[in-house]
Amino acid sequence: MINDNIRRYRKEKGLSQEEMAVSLHVVRQTVSKWENGKSVPDAEVLIDAEAANKQGGDCE
Repeated sequence: MINDNIRRYRKEKGLSQEEMAVSLHVVRQTVSKWENGKSVPDAEVLIDAEAANKQGGDCE
């Protein structure tokens, strides 16, 4: 599920929920909801995160 992938990605990058939230321009509670399967990120957020990952930078 996407929530497991989000958590795994965050931990592999060594990010806290707060750090990931800041880099994606959302609040920490949003990242928590994604990881707990209570919500899913918008497609735009996923695209931004993927682009940053390919460049090896922050998700900005």
